[in-house]
Amino acid sequence: MPDSNFAERSEEQVSGATVIAQALKTQDVEYIFGIVGIPVTEIAIAAQQLGIKYIGMRNEQAACYAASAIGYLTGRPGVCLVVSGPGLIHSLGGMANANMNCWPLLVIGGSPERNQETMGAFQEFPQVEACRLYTKFSARPSSIEAVPFVIEKAVRSSIYGRPGACYVDIPADFVNLQVNVNSIKYVERCMSPPISMAETSAVCTAASVIRSAKQPLLIIGKGAAYAHAEESIQKLVEQYKLPFLPTPMGKGVVPDNHPYCVGAARSRALQFADVIVLFGARLNWILHFGLPPRYQPDVKFIQVDICAEELGNNVKPAVTLLGDINAVTKQLLEELDKTPWQYPPESKWWKTLREKMKSNEAASKELASKKSLPMNYYTVFYHVQEQLPRDCFVVSEGANTMDIGRTVLQNYLPRHRLDAGTFGTMGVGLGFAIAAAMVAKDRSPGQRIICVEGDSAFGFSGMEVETICRYNLPIILLVVNNNGIYQGFDSDTWKEMLKFQDAASVVPPMCLLPNSHYEQVMTAFGGKGYFVQTPEELQRSLRQSLADTTKPSLINIMIEPQATRKTQDFHWLTRSNM
Repeated sequence: MPDSNFAERSEEQVSGATVIAQALKTQDVEYIFGIVGIPVTEIAIAAQQLGIKYIGMRNEQAACYAASAIGYLTGRPGVCLVVSGPGLIHSLGGMANANMNCWPLLVIGGSPERNQETMGAFQEFPQVEACRLYTKFSARPSSIEAVPFVIEKAVRSSIYGRPGACYVDIPADFVNLQVNVNSIKYVERCMSPPISMAETSAVCTAASVIRSAKQPLLIIGKGAAYAHAEESIQKLVEQYKLPFLPTPMGKGVVPDNHPYCVGAARSRALQFADVIVLFGARLNWILHFGLPPRYQPDVKFIQVDICAEELGNNVKPAVTLLGDINAVTKQLLEELDKTPWQYPPESKWWKTLREKMKSNEAASKELASKKSLPMNYYTVFYHVQEQLPRDCFVVSEGANTMDIGRTVLQNYLPRHRLDAGTFGTMGVGLGFAIAAAMVAKDRSPGQRIICVEGDSAFGFSGMEVETICRYNLPIILLVVNNNGIYQGFDSDTWKEMLKFQDAASVVPPMCLLPNSHYEQVMTAFGGKGYFVQTPEELQRSLRQSLADTTKPSLINIMIEPQATRKTQDFHWLTRSNM
């Protein structure tokens, strides 16, 4: 006699939205960021029903930035869910940023129904083709049954080799299509990438070059942070007494306050090192392409990278070590351990670096100690640094705000610094902060996120303050407000300019409205807002914000409109913006 239960199961129907959500769940996706609408709303609902967290944002670009930061922080891609046409186009900035930063990301975009293609359907756009320029992998499943296979490949592509963005296109008719549950075969979770190691002979050569260096330098990039190489790199630094320089998002792999950190003598270290070991750091604009006059013409580079195509970019390296950064660092340690050795801490090189560090730090402290009002950048950052929790995430973007903040605001833990990154992208700050807050709430309750924004940078994604308040995220926003892009004007000068002419004719392109009360954006949605003009007000508002764990805060910090970075030799820009 036939099994009636089997007959019922064989006829059970499941929606395309549920299939998509289950495929994501099977691939260990934890977070989806996006803006719902036709045709993707049902996907978000189905994902929530399966336990995936959905965070509704106010702009697809910010949603995509948030999803990409999840990839960096967790090693598995966050998902950005967007509607067709304009929604997808808004997310392209996030895809490009993820690809340039080498962070895992999966974008899922709705598209018009298949039977309306080429007919001028609502929001019709060649989405798969458009995304190929911004991603490692871009595809549309041929059927609902193919969805789990395509999503597994997208997730795998996003984390294998050099991580990056991937795109999966979902036609509208897939979402509500009902299919037999037995026709769907889910692909098991793709495993973490296999650990690759460098050639033994290359490791031996690298160790020999390091031992022979008279003026060595380690550069720690965000690739080392992503590879969780902190323990092995710190051992290398300490065991062999080697000076190191972190790139902006390499900060914290070894704590910034470590005695062998030479960040305050950055240009001196780069310019006179004779051997430089790059751990997951690329010789791009951030490191001045590895070329003179920033470097010695005969400097020997040792490149450690997961991506073969990166080896030899812009320079001819002395040694290339292709492989997982953590594994390769352990190989180096093993090889160096064979012959007891350490770089002498009393060397002339160390003396030169320490003298320059002391000189630059003294100049910064002198600027920070100025009592005149409005405050300058250094005064603000030194007061902020005094109160920052050691385990907080620091998110930063802006021009001078980010550049100077990198030299003053310290990181003590890996993967706790997020900023504009390789692509120099403005507008990432609030999305990154929201992603960090979600990870902190789930994995380290009580951690705070300090998001340091220039006033111009804040404007790119300011409405995400509502997202922060809606989810009650543990974020403190610091808007360092100089009334402009790079520089602005005070209110009196502004009024004089507008006396006789139209603003568009006379106001310099860099200027923003003076004394804007950005803190009121936060209070409008129920958070705490502070308008700060003095060091005492800054200290008090930050202390109150850190003590109040029930609401997010925004501190609007007024500084001298013409304030800029001091003349120094360790800022990160290849050339001045002004």
